[in-house]
Amino acid sequence: MKKIQLLFLCILFLLSAHAQKSIDLFTLSGRYGMPTHLENVPDGQAIESGALVNLKIPVVLSDASIWYSELSYTWFHVGYNRDLPDTMAAPITLNGFVLQTGLVKRIDDSRQIHLLAAPRFMTDFNNTGSNHWQLGGVGLFEKRFHKDLMMRFGILYNQEFFGPFLVPLVYIDWHFSGKWSISGLLPIYGKLNYHVNENLTIGFSEFGLITSYRLGKSPYQGDYIERKSIDLCLFARQRLAGNFHLEGRAGYALSREYGQYAADQQVDLKISIFSLGDDRIRKNVLFEDGPIFNMRLVYNLPLE
Repeated sequence: MKKIQLLFLCILFLLSAHAQKSIDLFTLSGRYGMPTHLENVPDGQAIESGALVNLKIPVVLSDASIWYSELSYTWFHVGYNRDLPDTMAAPITLNGFVLQTGLVKRIDDSRQIHLLAAPRFMTDFNNTGSNHWQLGGVGLFEKRFHKDLMMRFGILYNQEFFGPFLVPLVYIDWHFSGKWSISGLLPIYGKLNYHVNENLTIGFSEFGLITSYRLGKSPYQGDYIERKSIDLCLFARQRLAGNFHLEGRAGYALSREYGQYAADQQVDLKISIFSLGDDRIRKNVLFEDGPIFNMRLVYNLPLE
């Protein structure tokens, strides 16, 4: 019983420290992409599917500090209806384990800092080793401007398999009208929400992030896949019972790529979607953008 009470206190501290209306403590989601055509392959088609599991864990250190951890697992699969050359990864199956862990320190009632290490294990689960790890981190400065607007400003760094990767970040949690709000960590993800009632929210969502995964299967062992996609969706989120919600999304995947490159094919620097010194030669064929569908089960704990 004492352990349950301590966990509850940790969660309440996390909510007050983050100064948000609510927080998604656990998310389980599945993704399906409609079949789309392969480039330069007559009658060739690809089908993308995926899954996500996300868990957030706070540990109270003091009245002004917590140790915050977030663990995510992602899975992507691309199947093809045609045989492709053996030098191409086909089908593609990718697994990503991302840990964000570090200190959240309150400066005063309106300001905080977030300093998180963010190691990743990005693999196809073939001949795994130390070269499937990536190191990175996130730093954010938080400012609450008033009760309905909180923002964070910072940067994400990750040593991707294609080279150093920087993403300037802006987090926003803004309730700008009675039923309207904006939330998200831009440019990675964001939502425009219309709160129909206390049980139903509808709106528009965006998700876009570049990730890379090491391949370990012969004959392309050591290559990596660079995955890109900007998902633009309409969504509806319905409370099922208590703090459990079911959210459905339907939309379109733009600029979607699963590019395969040799290990020595690097860029000098990538800042968000912009690359410096990118002379890489891609080894595989791409497939077209297309409609996507997503369903997720969320445990959300409200602040109020």
